[in-house]
Formats: sequence, C-alpha cells, structure tokens
Amino acid sequence: MGKNASSDNKRVTEIIGILRKHRIVSGISAEELPLLLEDLGPTFVKMGQIMSMQPNILPVEYCNELAKLRANVTSMSIEEVQGILEDEYGTELHKIFAEFEAVPLGAASMAQVHRAELVDGTEVVVKIQRLGIYDTMSKDIVLLKKAARLLKYTPKIGGIIDFEMVIDEMWAAAKEEMDFTVEATNTKEFYDNNVEVVFVTCPKIMTDYSTIRVLVMEYVKGYPINQVETLMENGYNMEEIGMKLAYNFVKQVIEDGFFHGDPHTGNIIIRGGQIVWIDLGMMGRLSSRDRKIFFEAIMAVVENDTIKLKDLVLSLGKCKGKIDHLQLSSDLDNLLSKYAAMDFHNMDLTELSDDFLTILKEHRIAMPKGISMLGRSMITIQGTLRELSPQINFIEILTSFVSNDFVKFFDVKKELGKVVKSTYFSFQKSLEIPSQISDLLKMLNKGISKINLEVNMTDEMNTKLEKMINKLVITIMSAALLLGSSLISTTNMQPKILGIPAIGFAGFVISFVLGSWLVIKIVRKK
Repeated sequence: MGKNASSDNKRVTEIIGILRKHRIVSGISAEELPLLLEDLGPTFVKMGQIMSMQPNILPVEYCNELAKLRANVTSMSIEEVQGILEDEYGTELHKIFAEFEAVPLGAASMAQVHRAELVDGTEVVVKIQRLGIYDTMSKDIVLLKKAARLLKYTPKIGGIIDFEMVIDEMWAAAKEEMDFTVEATNTKEFYDNNVEVVFVTCPKIMTDYSTIRVLVMEYVKGYPINQVETLMENGYNMEEIGMKLAYNFVKQVIEDGFFHGDPHTGNIIIRGGQIVWIDLGMMGRLSSRDRKIFFEAIMAVVENDTIKLKDLVLSLGKCKGKIDHLQLSSDLDNLLSKYAAMDFHNMDLTELSDDFLTILKEHRIAMPKGISMLGRSMITIQGTLRELSPQINFIEILTSFVSNDFVKFFDVKKELGKVVKSTYFSFQKSLEIPSQISDLLKMLNKGISKINLEVNMTDEMNTKLEKMINKLVITIMSAALLLGSSLISTTNMQPKILGIPAIGFAGFVISFVLGSWLVIKIVRKK
C-alpha cells in the first residue's frame, strides 16, 4: 500500500513539473498541446492520438494538431519481448517461431511489431503489447480524473471542454485497443465485407497464435502506398490506385457501416495489384439508421436543401440545450450557400468539416461517436489521396457514389409500400374533411370552440415576454395599492399623516413610485 502511494506521489510530482514547464495555468494552445503530451510520456501520446479522432469533444484546431502526433518511444529489448511471449504462450520462444528478428519493425506507445517466421515456415508479423501498459495507463487515468477539476479552469479551453468526459472517452478507446482480440475480430469482419472486392484485402490473422496481448498476422510483402516513385517504377498507375482506394473507403462507410478509423498512408500497402489495409485496431461503426441519415444528409448538401439538412442534423445529433431553430436554419443556409457555388475541385473537406462542426458547437449539438470518427477519417483519407494523386477529389467521388447508389441503397419495394400506405391514409383523412368542417362551424356557432397553438420562441422572445409580464404585474400591484389606499382614506384609522391614515399614505407613496417607474420605462422605449 505504502509503495503504491509512493509511486503515485512520484508520478504526480513528475506530471506537475511538466505542467509547470508548459505553464498550463496560463492556458495551452493547439500547437503546444502535442508537445505537452509527448513530455508526459507514451500513455499521453496515445491519448492524444485518440483525442484527435473526437472533433465533437475537442475544438477542431486541437484535433488537427493532435492528428500530427506520432508515437516516438523507446523500443522494448529483445529479452523483454521474449519474456512477454514465453509468458503468454507458456513455452519457449523457439518452439513457436523458427526465426524472430530482434530489431522491431516499429515501436508505438502501446505495442511494438517484429517480423518472424513460424515453425511451419509461414512469414508473419508479431505485435506485442508493452509490459504493464494497462496498469500504467489506468493509474494515469485515475490521476487525470483527480486533476480534471483543475484543468477545466484553464482560460483558453476550460470553458468549452468537459475534461472528465474526454478522459472517459479516451480510456474506453484505449482499453479496446489494448485488447488484441478486438483487432483480430475487426480484421475478420473487414475481410468478409470486402471478400468480393478483388483489389482490396487485409492481413490474415493467425488465431492459433494470437491472444489478448499478442497478435500474429501474415507478413504483407509490398510497397507502402506513399512510395509513389517506387510504385510508378513498378508499373502502377497512382490515379487508378487513388480512385480504387477512395471508392472502397466510401463503400466501407455507406454499404458496410464499418470503416477504417485511421486511413493514413502508413496503414495502407500495395501488394500484387491489391490495396492491403493494415492496423485494423481502430475501426468506426455506423448503425443502419445513422448510415441512412448520413446518406440523406449528403443528398441534402448536393441539393442545397437547408430544411432537410437541419432536420437530419437534429435527428442524428444529441441536443445539449434548447435549440434556436431560426438561427440554426440560418447558419446551415449560410454554410450551404458558401459551398454551393464552389467547384468540387476547389472544395476543401477540412474547411467544410471545420465550418460544420463550428455550427454544431455553437448550437450545442453532439454527434454520435461513429459520426465523429467518420469526420476525422474522411479528412485523413482526403490527405492520403492528395499524396497519391492531387487531381483526385474525395468529395466528388463521395457524392458520385451516393448519387449512383441511391436506388441500390434503399429498398425500393419497401419505399413504394410506404408511399402507397401514406396515400391511402391521406385519402381516408380527406374524406373526413367535410364533416370536420361542419363540426367546427357548429362549435363556433355555439361559442365552444378552442384553438390550441404551439409557439416556438427564441430566447430573445422569451426575455421580452418575461419583461412584459413583469411590467403588467407591477401595473396591477400599483392599481391595487391605489385603490386600497383610497378605501383606507375614507376611514378614521390612526395614526395619520397629512390627515391620511398612515397605511393609506404609504400605499399612495408606493403606488406613485411604481407608476412613475413604469412611465419612465415606457417613455424611454418610445
């Protein structure tokens, strides 16, 4: 117990020292935040990478800077790696692997990757989770939660971020990423979704050798997609690769509802004419309802339909306060007007996303987790495509896919059934209109009709109405005091002031003050 407390205190002191170094009490800018996280260590680097995928939680400019984070950590020694593997498998390393390269292919905050060969000769890649990373992160999370109340008072971002919610989001995502069986399941689902796409695949998972802390998959021999010159020297057409990559990503979103959450160039390899997606630990998922709404939202943007877009935003998002419908409609209309005149090639998805998220933040509308990740993933895939072939425009491909896939996406028979049913009920109701009008006329003739109105008022209208009611109440009080004092003045009640009973005199004075105040207010308002 004492040892753990001492360890926690040491870590707290270390964190405080780093926070002081970056003068966090004076606020922290978007550019400074990644530097702070790197100083705090690998745990915080991973958190920063996860936070970059959450533009609904953090301001867009902070997410953009955090997206640049690349874990730069010291790799584990081969002895440490061997110890983890033998502990996980319960046997000696040479009984599992005929060869195991000591130098890692890469080292990240949570794990590192080594190339190896199974005893049956299969070339594989082994992903090993860092020893004690779960305990380290869980302790840091506890400390962060304790510090959340202080962090929320930082001048620049404290007022718009719920730090405790951010920490919970990060921890949930990190725990999922630390369970390698999740990535194995994701990879299997991704493969099944794309099994009929001849130019797309992903690594095969060796399930017999994979555990929660160790993931073994086939070694992909190919070229990283950003090695443009090498690919072209080997006969690849970069525009063709880019178009196929873009269409496949849109398919993942629109048709599968299961898409790669971090589609940067380091996670895509070209092998034998195929696009191989790797590192499927961070995947986004959209429900059929969310996909349909997203699909319709794209159509609304293409058709410049503000009313439809507003309804879809409110259906998809979660409102954290009262919505000013007039202002929201105006903001969305301005957004569509800004981009409607633009050619697709001149449209910047990052700028469009930033403008849209700004509107959502101003109206306190939060998007579901899947939609938030989709926004960041779309920006990332656009950046990837620009590296491959600058003339490719992701927005144009997305809208083209949606427009051409409209009939396929919706169940035509089902939609036609809805139309027939709606028409039938509308016809039935129309037959009742003459009798309803007759009943209404009878009620009006007898003076028993009542009209129910629902008025959606803005905050400004509510404030004005409250002021009017307050003035009306003061007017009634002033009149009541005047009338009451007049009645008291007819009595012989003692004591008296200027021949008027004291209570009545006080009533006259208060009534005069209230009346004068009202007159002044009215005159000032003209």
